[in-house]
Amino acid sequence: MKNVSQRRTALKGLLAGAAAVATTGGISSFASEKKEPAYMLKGNINHSVCRWCLNDMPMEELCKAAKELGLKGIDLVGPKDWPMLQKYGLVSTMCNGAEISLTEGFNHPQYHAKLQKNYSEMIPLVSKAGYTNLICFSGNRNGLDDETGLKNCVEGLKKLLPLAEKHKVVLVMELLNSKIDHKDYQCDHTAWGVELAKRLGSENFKLLYDIYHMQIDEGDVIRTIRDNHAYIAHYHTAGVPGRHEIDDSQELNYPAIMRAIKETGFKGYVAQEFIAKAKDKLGSIKQAVQICDV
Repeated sequence: MKNVSQRRTALKGLLAGAAAVATTGGISSFASEKKEPAYMLKGNINHSVCRWCLNDMPMEELCKAAKELGLKGIDLVGPKDWPMLQKYGLVSTMCNGAEISLTEGFNHPQYHAKLQKNYSEMIPLVSKAGYTNLICFSGNRNGLDDETGLKNCVEGLKKLLPLAEKHKVVLVMELLNSKIDHKDYQCDHTAWGVELAKRLGSENFKLLYDIYHMQIDEGDVIRTIRDNHAYIAHYHTAGVPGRHEIDDSQELNYPAIMRAIKETGFKGYVAQEFIAKAKDKLGSIKQAVQICDV
């Protein structure tokens, strides 16, 4: 209990510098803080934020804010918004737009033809724009056992890997929890995703390790990252439980997790993907980035 208390005290101290941002709302509070000295990121973690978490903000305003916060780019952005990212010197840190849905993925052959078409068209576009990561999903089980799901995913993905390798694009399958948020999703444990990566045997297929989702379905986050980092291309964050801010109201020790990620030599992106409870969503993002900036 003493260690827990000490950790919470330390985390509260870390948050103190960012807490004032959450006292006012929206873009106006963000604009006013430009008058203050900028928080200097350490440069060990490449920070990003997921677009859908700030969907109520126009894309250009989000790009301006991301640039001011020192983010490298924005996650889950498709081709129509890439010019706006480029205008502000930002990257689409995880491209999307080729998937059918989270529930209809590579584990069912009935979707393979559509997915082949979508990804064959999108991979060259990602490459031409200068980006690397393109998201994909296993889909829901719908009665499939894990072995059959693996075999089907291998069959569907291996046809795309030569094109991905040619264009230096990485197909990145997201790990999602099937306990709370995505019932019946098949790629819901790291071991299953890693086995798929091993069977495909290509550096152009890796995993998106969502820390929030994997804490719910399997826990043991730091050990899992250390043991499997070679198969992980990208990370997402959020507080557990609730998928809200990653402050000391939730159970994960994000500074420790980020140090573990840094120690693996990771050079990819860590994207904030939480639903802010605070009115000042940008303040919450700024706070989360500072917590994760180890």
